[in-house]
Amino acid sequence: MESHLASNGIVAALFLAAGVTVWMVRRSRLWSSAFVSLWRRRRFALLVTGVYVAVALLDSVAWVGGDSLAVDTVARHEARSVIDRVFGGNQEKSYSAPFAEAEFYGGGDLRYPGRHWLGTDMIGRDIFYLTLKGARVALLIGGLTSLIAIPLALLFGISAGYFGGRIDDVVFFLMTTLASMPGLLLLIALIMVMGKSTLAVCVALAVTGWVGFCRVSRGETLKLRELEFVSAARSLGVSEFQIVMRHILPNLMHLVIITFVLMFSGLVLSEAILSWLGIGVDGSWGQMIDQARNELSRDPIVWWNIAASGTALFGLILAVNFVGDALRDVLDPRTIEDER
Repeated sequence: MESHLASNGIVAALFLAAGVTVWMVRRSRLWSSAFVSLWRRRRFALLVTGVYVAVALLDSVAWVGGDSLAVDTVARHEARSVIDRVFGGNQEKSYSAPFAEAEFYGGGDLRYPGRHWLGTDMIGRDIFYLTLKGARVALLIGGLTSLIAIPLALLFGISAGYFGGRIDDVVFFLMTTLASMPGLLLLIALIMVMGKSTLAVCVALAVTGWVGFCRVSRGETLKLRELEFVSAARSLGVSEFQIVMRHILPNLMHLVIITFVLMFSGLVLSEAILSWLGIGVDGSWGQMIDQARNELSRDPIVWWNIAASGTALFGLILAVNFVGDALRDVLDPRTIEDER
């Protein structure tokens, strides 16, 4: 009960945050023109990303009861999402090919012939259903981890770049220490200590992934603190905290957005690597790819499991990278000057 209520609360908070973001974008001429330019450049990539987000949100909204069609496979008291209610409850005994009428091995009749668009796996689960379920895990891994790593990098980077001195020495020591460790080994060690839950994997990825953007934010802050408008604000008696919040942080927001988009794809791929090593998140595309390894050695080959998960992963990463490339072109002042 508590888990699906928390999930519904997170979805409501995301919708609220999206509404506030749209309202702020419409009030700002700069961000409004940036969004219009982004829509012109990468309309299809934005639509594809929107489809993934919509599927993830539909899989996040869950409630108990009201699903009499699934009483044979799921208890009435279990909370089920929209994706579960629409595409779940049609499990078979074993493998079946896409749109098949009988089992792939043995030829036995299926309980739901022709309904499995992408076939079923070894224990009869619908591949299309599992692929849709993986979208929520991918967006959670990429989005939640970025929301942890980027504020952490901004906190350390701005503090080190603006105040300097001992703070800069401590932050630089932390960055150097983490950069000197093998990233994958440190990531595996953190996950084994904290557990293999989704939140633990997100925290582990964030702890090992904030160093790169911390370097960038520190370097930009070193440059911004010497500019005339910061010196003028300091001479007028504006507090250091207000200077950071009003002058330093807003001038880093274009880097924050670009970093978020580019970090997202790298984090999703990192989770796939962890799943390949057996310590990924349950229900992810990486886990589907890992489970499909043995299926490729069968005769005849069961190819639809890895094809579906790999295509879904490739589509999301490609769309997000296209959006990130367009964002860089839209928000980079040097690119805007070249176009003029």
